[in-house]
Order: sequence, then structure tokens, then C-alpha cells
Amino acid sequence: MTDGYTEFVKQFGAGGVPVAKYTGKGETGGFETGIARFIAPIADELVAQLGLEPGDLVLFGADAYATCVKALGELRLKLGRDLGLIDESQWDFLWVYDFPMFEWDEETKRYYALHHPFTAPNPDQLEAFLASEASDIDAVEGVLSAGYDLVCNGSEVGGGSIRIHQKHVQSKVFELLGLSPEEADAKFSFLRVALRFGAPPHGGIAFGLDRLVMQVCGTDNIRDVIAFPKSQTGADLMSDAPSAADDTQLKELHVKSTWEEPKPEPKPENA
Repeated sequence: MTDGYTEFVKQFGAGGVPVAKYTGKGETGGFETGIARFIAPIADELVAQLGLEPGDLVLFGADAYATCVKALGELRLKLGRDLGLIDESQWDFLWVYDFPMFEWDEETKRYYALHHPFTAPNPDQLEAFLASEASDIDAVEGVLSAGYDLVCNGSEVGGGSIRIHQKHVQSKVFELLGLSPEEADAKFSFLRVALRFGAPPHGGIAFGLDRLVMQVCGTDNIRDVIAFPKSQTGADLMSDAPSAADDTQLKELHVKSTWEEPKPEPKPENA
């Protein structure tokens, strides 16, 4: 049974799903299967936290934090569907807020903005944010953003944030993301100049009506409810797009095609 789940999580970057069965007996804290001996030191705490009973199966993730969160989140939903634990007739809404501003990526050795780099820190986090040093990963990752998302039945149907309106705050974000002042000016000079002249506090939210319609229609594929769905290759079968661009159009966009038509293979002399 669990072999299929191991293959399932691989599509989200996980190497597999370690599994342990709780029996309540034995020298490994009541757990059986391959990783039981690794669980033994924390067995009592794990049983208490999860409320385990004999016969329960525990699935683990062992990878980078972001990979585990994604893989186990998707696996949780799949298990819910496979075991018939999801009430399809129920409507559940929730707000996601107090979300971290940044996440450190160990592989690339840099921070990434978890919402977008123009989201302001929460007002009560501003002082800590400005005082944070890039070398202090815990402090930077501990700063909460003023972003918010609305979720319905596990699907994001709206999202927004309070935007940064102060130049020194925006500069600090760029600094933590590894952008030098010269790089920030090259990419976002329009914003940096505008903030220099002052901007009022502002924010907003955008709703995905197609996401809401998807929920109302009971489908988990957004292509079922949008007017002109694209194929996996990005083609629009209704309007036959994209179409070929001629040389005049490419010239207007300062784009040049480097594609060359394949030359026919020479025929054998005795053909």
C-alpha cells in the first residue's frame, strides 16, 4: 500500500516516505518496520503528540523543510481522498496571515521572499526587521509579513498584502534578497524613485473568480471552468494560438529568430 505513496511524493521532490507501524509492544517504543530504531528515543513523545493507538501507521518526511512541507501536505490530501475522509459537501474557509517574509534556501545560500518582495512586514515586526542581519537566519526568517490569503477547501481563492511604502524598508528587503543598490536600481528604479517622493500606506486583495467557480462546480481542475484553457504545451485550441510571427512583428519587438529550417538529407548516389 505505501509503495504507491512513495512514488507519489517523488513528484514533489521527496525521496520517499519512511513508514513506521505502532503496535505498542517491543523494545523500540512500540514501533515496527525499518525506521523503528530511529524513533525509539522519541517514541513516547511521538505517541502522545499524535494520539497513536495500536495499529496506526505513521508516515514521515526527511528532507529540506520546504520539500517536506509540500510533499507531506499533498500526501495528506491524497490519503484523505483515498480513505474517504473528506466531506465533499462541506465548505471550509480560512485566512492565512502572519506568514514569514523570507525563507533561507540552503542549496543556493540566499533568502527568497515567500509572498513577494513588495510585501511589508507586520507593523509590530518593523523594528525587528530593520535590525535583522542577513547572517542571522533565525532572525530574518522570524519576521512576519503583512500578507494574507483566503483559502476555500484547500484552494487559494484570494490573496493580497499591505505593500511597502517606505524607501528604506524596500531597500532593506532588496539587501536581504542579495541585490546590491546598483542591481536594485537597474531592476526597480521606477519603484525606488517613486518611494523617494513619498507614498501613502496602501494594500489590497485580489480574488480568483475562476477558483471560486471551480469549487462551486466540484472540479479540481481549473481548466474545466475557464473560457480558453491552454493545453500542456501552452496552445489555445479555441483561437489556434500561438500563431507564427512574421519578420516585421519580430523587428518591432527587437527579437530575431535563430531557428533554421532543417536541410534535406542528401540522397544516396545509387538511389
